[in-house]
Amino acid sequence: MFTKKEEFMKNTDTNTAINMIGSGTTITGDIVSKGDIRVDGVLKGSINTQGKVVLGQEGTIEGDVVCINADVSGTINAKITVSQLLSLKSSANLNGDIVTNKLSIEPGATFTGSCSMGAVIKDIKDAEKQQRKEKSA
Repeated sequence: MFTKKEEFMKNTDTNTAINMIGSGTTITGDIVSKGDIRVDGVLKGSINTQGKVVLGQEGTIEGDVVCINADVSGTINAKITVSQLLSLKSSANLNGDIVTNKLSIEPGATFTGSCSMGAVIKDIKDAEKQQRKEKSA
C-alpha cells in the first residue's frame, strides 16, 4: 500500500502546482517556477515560469515577467514576455514592453510601451534555449 502511494507521488506532475501570493502580501525577490502563479499581492521582483501567470485586480508586479500564458487584471511595471497568449483584462495597467505571440486587450485596459508580436516569439524560444545551455554549462 505504501509503495503504491510513493510511486504515485513520484509520478505526479509538478507542472500542475499553483503558487499564490495573497492580497496584503509583499514579496521582494525573483520567482522561478515550473507551475502556474497567481499574484493578488505585491511582487517586487521578476517571475520566470513555464506555466501561466494570473495577476489579480489588486495585484502588482514590479519586475520582468516571462511565462507561457498570462491573464493580467492588475498592474505590471516592467517588460512582459509571453510565448503564447497575453490577455489584458479591463482593469489591467501595463507600463512596459510586451513581447508575445498573441495579444488580447479588453476595453478599459491601459498599456504604455512597445509591443512585439508573432515572429518575434521564435527569437524568444531561441533565447530561452541559449539561457538554459549557459546555466547548465
